[in-house]
Amino acid sequence: MASGEYRWRGGFCLEVKPVPNTIVIFGASGDLACRKLIPALFHLYKRGLLHEKSRIVGCARTPMDDISYRTLLRKWIGESEELDDFFSRLHYMHGDYADPEFYRRLSGRLDEIEQEADADPAITGRIFYLSMPSALYETIVDRLGESGLTAEDPSGVPWRHVILEKPFGRDLDSARQLDLHLHKTLQEHQIYRIDHYLGKETVQNILVLRFANTIFEPVWNARYIDNIQITVAEIVGVEHRAGYFDSAGLLRDMFQNHILEMLSLVAMEIPSSSAADSIRDEKLKLLKSIRPFDRKTLAESIIRGQYTAGEINGTPCSGYRGEPGIPPDSETETFVAMRLFIDNWRWRGVPFYLRSGKRMPRKTSNIVINFKPIPHSIFSPLKAEDLTPNQLILNVQPQEGLTLTIQAKQPGPKLCMGALSMDFKYASILEDGSGMPDAYERLLLDCMLGDQTLFIRNDTIEYAWSLLTPILHEWETNAESAGPVYPYAAGTWGPKAAEDMPARDNVFWRNETN
Repeated sequence: MASGEYRWRGGFCLEVKPVPNTIVIFGASGDLACRKLIPALFHLYKRGLLHEKSRIVGCARTPMDDISYRTLLRKWIGESEELDDFFSRLHYMHGDYADPEFYRRLSGRLDEIEQEADADPAITGRIFYLSMPSALYETIVDRLGESGLTAEDPSGVPWRHVILEKPFGRDLDSARQLDLHLHKTLQEHQIYRIDHYLGKETVQNILVLRFANTIFEPVWNARYIDNIQITVAEIVGVEHRAGYFDSAGLLRDMFQNHILEMLSLVAMEIPSSSAADSIRDEKLKLLKSIRPFDRKTLAESIIRGQYTAGEINGTPCSGYRGEPGIPPDSETETFVAMRLFIDNWRWRGVPFYLRSGKRMPRKTSNIVINFKPIPHSIFSPLKAEDLTPNQLILNVQPQEGLTLTIQAKQPGPKLCMGALSMDFKYASILEDGSGMPDAYERLLLDCMLGDQTLFIRNDTIEYAWSLLTPILHEWETNAESAGPVYPYAAGTWGPKAAEDMPARDNVFWRNETN
């Protein structure tokens, strides 16, 4: 049932209100749950998108009662008029994740809470969010299955969904093993593998921009596009994730999920509909079209780096090996730049440049589509190469929006022209001043609605790992073909070798300077 629909500047907005759901969050006392998940549910509640009979149960090892947990969350959410009513829907249980007795108690508690809410058991869904290290996934999913908590009626209503945070394995073999283990208990439609980048408005807008406008799709191909760049840059270092990050590295942490997902949305073919599997089928086809990396030229196609001491915004930063918990001889990469090709009719010969790094000058995520220059200039004495080619930039964060650069006549002499940038920021159209919805709001709501469009399917994960695992193997076993781990100073855009890589094609990274 629609909770609200309205016309907006000639457009159409439709939001669907979910049926009652009981949301169980494992790892409820952790950073992600307190900083993102519970605030996201609170915002959904304020927007009228959390059913009045829905309830939230936080589970963790830390001994607390309902009141203590709500007090903890106030520090993250802040005071609000609606908070007390929202908290009346929120409960807490503590226990050992490996203890079958904990799940027996949880099952009884969920039945009790739903009865108190007068929620119809025939339609009330349950969501189990595993907000914790992936090493615990198998244990918790096994216990949920043994206790009957994830058992579904053959009709699929009421549903039982399990949300998993990345990482989904650390290579192809471990990803397959995890997937096989999960499917001993769960069906694929019950598994929601979350990538919060896919919940960001600009990432969602890629599909609308491409397939709801006639002006883009005809030029979205190798005939008109020169190259595409995707950048995900962070100012921060490893922070409190030293143990995980040093064993994983940047390639596993960012490319297997965030960056390849954005690439697939930008480059995939037109799906037959907006249905989840229609879109995810095209994403898989795109990944299968990526040209495998040649081990003989791996060091030319992929550059890895590690940040050394430097300065960001006037603040000194230590090098990666000086971070707490990092071995002084670590060779783990904190930066990766990659050049790849997609072997299909649409993209044949177009280079895609992907990069991500820590301790960069700015926090930014963007997709830059660089169009080819005009073939001939009629504006003598200006030559075609004198005119800045068109460029479309999709800004994913921190300010979500887009920028389109075109050539235009400037006021003044008859021949007075230059590049004109048309900027759009989503924040500028939010009339209520509420700010951009957090990505977790969209993803949690979609899970309540049973919509898997913005979640990652198992075959997509497997194929992404099949692309990256050979790279990881070369890095770990063949130093000669892998190339060095280049140092770069904190506060820079990565090692010089990463700048040289696109320069060989007469292409340059778009490095933001303000």
